[in-house]
Amino acid sequence: MTFSSSAAANIALDGCESKCGAVDVPYPFGTTDGCHRPGFKVTCDRTHQPPKLFLGSFDGPEVQAISIRNSTVRVHGAVWPFAAGATSSATVDVVPTSLRQQYVLSAARNSLAVVGCGFQVQVAAAVRRQGEGNAAATTFGSCAPACPGAKQRKLRHGPCDGAGCCEVPVAPMGLTSFSVAFTWLPENATARPAWVRPGASVLAVEREWWRDRDHVVPVKLSLLSTGNASGSGLAIPAVLDWTLSNSSCAAVKRSGSGCVSKNSECVDSVSSAYGYVCRCSDGYDGNPYVPRGCKGSGTHIPAGVYFSMGVGIGMFLLLLVIAAIFATKRLKIRRARKTRERFFKQNRGLLLQQLVDKDIAERMIFSLDELEKATNRFDEARVLGGGGHGTIDEFINEVAILSQINHRNVVKLFGCCLETEVPLLVYEFIPNGTLYAHLHVDSTQSSLPWKERLRIATEVAGSLAYLHSAASTSVVHRDIKTANILLDDRLAAKVSDFGASRGISIDQSGVTTNTIQGTHGYLDPEYCYTRRLTDKSDVYSYGVMLVELLTRKKPTTLTSSEGVGLVAHFVMSLNQGQLNEILDEQVVEEGEEEAKQVAAIAAMCLRLKGEDRPTMRNVEMRLQGLHCIESDISGTEVELTAELNSQTFQEANTRSGDNYTSRQYSMEEEFMLSASLQR
Repeated sequence: MTFSSSAAANIALDGCESKCGAVDVPYPFGTTDGCHRPGFKVTCDRTHQPPKLFLGSFDGPEVQAISIRNSTVRVHGAVWPFAAGATSSATVDVVPTSLRQQYVLSAARNSLAVVGCGFQVQVAAAVRRQGEGNAAATTFGSCAPACPGAKQRKLRHGPCDGAGCCEVPVAPMGLTSFSVAFTWLPENATARPAWVRPGASVLAVEREWWRDRDHVVPVKLSLLSTGNASGSGLAIPAVLDWTLSNSSCAAVKRSGSGCVSKNSECVDSVSSAYGYVCRCSDGYDGNPYVPRGCKGSGTHIPAGVYFSMGVGIGMFLLLLVIAAIFATKRLKIRRARKTRERFFKQNRGLLLQQLVDKDIAERMIFSLDELEKATNRFDEARVLGGGGHGTIDEFINEVAILSQINHRNVVKLFGCCLETEVPLLVYEFIPNGTLYAHLHVDSTQSSLPWKERLRIATEVAGSLAYLHSAASTSVVHRDIKTANILLDDRLAAKVSDFGASRGISIDQSGVTTNTIQGTHGYLDPEYCYTRRLTDKSDVYSYGVMLVELLTRKKPTTLTSSEGVGLVAHFVMSLNQGQLNEILDEQVVEEGEEEAKQVAAIAAMCLRLKGEDRPTMRNVEMRLQGLHCIESDISGTEVELTAELNSQTFQEANTRSGDNYTSRQYSMEEEFMLSASLQR
């Protein structure tokens, strides 16, 4: 007996057919005598185009595919019809009797499906026992499909789901036939729709194929609604397992086992059938039933080598992941450092280091890491506020100026951080909020006592006097208001928010600014008109703050029936001798004559011409000496010019609502405001 030299898995005996139509015919299968092992004859019917292959003789099941590796044959499965109310039980032969020595229904690859409704079915199996040719019956499942809906279109497009179809798994091993027993339910109890025929159809079907709705739906509709109860014309596949014999590998010698190829081995079947099959060894593939049928790379790789390779690859991948994580973290750190360096240069960090003394610069410039640690990653509770500045150069100049200021009533600037897109300023922590918050509490509640208000006014005056004359560079705050006066735990005043401040050389009386900065209601009208910024601009804003202390009214609020602002109303009341009508009741009760004298000082600070206003040093001295120079201040005659009553003055102090943040105004708005003011 000779064999062809083909290395393909479908090796046939020399001179034997290796193909029938589209189906490969590998040995041990064959179509003619001498071309197959006993029990593996197949018949090729060439009257069909293309030719068809049948298992056994022409009356056997049609073969769709043969697998040497899986030891399976895929065949056209049969459909067994049952009429309603007919014989209650019957035996179904899945495998023809002549083929049962080699073939059984694959339990792993098939299901038993019952199509129809109005019944309950029980399935019993005929199972081949080890070493026996006969079978013993075993009951292994039952199901009862419900009737589908009245319309065919509503039939679910999916696998057997209990509506018009149910499944019983092929549980037994070695199944060649099974019996079914039907219990038919009364017609009026089933609610069977008119389009569903009475009766049932039983079929063994490949499980994977049956899960595809494109296969299931046509089969269900055909068997339920037509007279095709036997499934004629429906190509429904089933899978059979096969073995060489019903013996075990231990019971046969290698010479008689049929595993004739080198690099092949005998394996007891672990599928549905009892017997043995042949397999190519690990690292080889092909047909183990013919000599030299198992082909490979030429070198057999033991299973242990595969295991070692798997462990090695796994360790390599693990190390690769760890390295990637480490590299990613390093890359993020490097990018963050580069970003901080870019922001530092962008925010003129090098310029700040040049403007400020080296020792001071090292102490004042904080890194982002230091600030995150000190503020608990920028806890909102530790943020004093936010605001805007002009150019970065102006910001750097302001920080450089503030680094030279050291006064007990000026909030201490510890430094800044330039490693963020928006520079951060770091001040000492002031726990008691703003003077604005203490003044403008509920009107029914008492505010700060008069003595505390007078002390706070004196402290603010002293700090401004220091900024104007005692500091190394004269500094105009430009945004004095109660919202920028912080109070510490002893209610001591701390002037804050130098975002709009401007340094002026000692040999200059003032500077002309390109933009007008400050807060409506507190702005000096002369500064608005001329853009000439002097220390007297702070004096005017301080005067507004004194009025706010005396009245507990907001400068931007219209306070009289004539619709004038707080400042104009205050000065008119003072000139008309009606001061008590505008003063806070608490001030009237506690302040007495002192309040009137402070009101006079406020009026002097509010004069429209800056040259007519006192200096902050003079204001400080007057407040400190109130108790001993009452006669001097009480005799002061307050001059009120007609300008205070003008609509322009009212606009300068009332045009904005409760906006207590420093801001920069448009030149068009300020020009319209200032153009009507007399110089």
